[in-house]
Amino acid sequence: MSPQPEGEKTVSTNRRALHLYAILERFEAGIVLTGSEVKSLRQGRASIAEAYGRISNGEVWLENMHIPPYEQGEKRGYDPLRSRKLLLHRREIERLIGKQKEQRLTLVPMRVYFSHGLAKVELGLGRGKAEYEKREATLKRQHDREMERALGRRR
Repeated sequence: MSPQPEGEKTVSTNRRALHLYAILERFEAGIVLTGSEVKSLRQGRASIAEAYGRISNGEVWLENMHIPPYEQGEKRGYDPLRSRKLLLHRREIERLIGKQKEQRLTLVPMRVYFSHGLAKVELGLGRGKAEYEKREATLKRQHDREMERALGRRR
């Protein structure tokens, strides 16, 4: 994993996304959150493993992102899996709508992080991989690891 840029703190990553999808393009979006959700995120408590993006009525929504309730906050009436609105520029949303319709692509959350104090999500526009593509990627990764080990022994 690459080093984090200045002023960023990663909360959660979706490691399975690169295994399940071929990511063609990445976007950064803000997330509309409540105060207790932000505090829970700052503690590093979130899961985006089952999350996905959806576009409806010209707005982008993040579904199934799990943010557990904040320990010291009000827990009554709190839904940890509620739909959360994502903040993107109008041009970006229109581009996403066009690409999704023409190429049958999926919006996949790659990671959730704080950038200069603001909660952000990195979305990947991806196409689902076929089973044989997943196997090829796994074999290539194993082959690369073996090559690195062999080179390491020689030095």
